[in-house]
Amino acid sequence: MQIGVAYSEPSNQIWLTIEVPDDSTVRAAIERSGILRQFPAIDLETQKVGVFGRLVKLDTALRPGDRVEIYRPITCDPQTVPRRDGEVGDDDE
Repeated sequence: MQIGVAYSEPSNQIWLTIEVPDDSTVRAAIERSGILRQFPAIDLETQKVGVFGRLVKLDTALRPGDRVEIYRPITCDPQTVPRRDGEVGDDDE
């Protein structure tokens, strides 16, 4: 079956379409994609993964057409990022 594997860093993004056996898991697809060789900083033991934006475990079975996503850790502190409430053009007034 055909699935996608996606990962993004600030300066580099990749989305691969690969063929995997019908009984493949998220982990197997990531390993088969070769993305771990391209991005050695990926740590599947600590980073979250998902399918179409929904968090899943590495042993989740895949279906044809699924897009596996590897998520980076959050690098900014939400307490220090300015809120976007009340931006110019906000029609709530």
